[in-house]
Amino acid sequence: MGDKSPKSVRRQATQKQVKSSAADQAKQRAIAAKQVVFKRT
Repeated sequence: MGDKSPKSVRRQATQKQVKSSAADQAKQRAIAAKQVVFKRT
């Protein structure tokens, strides 16, 4: 069973946000890189 204290819950939520935002940024970079390649051709 996990720790259910408010502090740990807040920490887990923050980590989840950071992880998802990092994934979103990587996705945006990949999209931008593809768009640059298509614009050059």
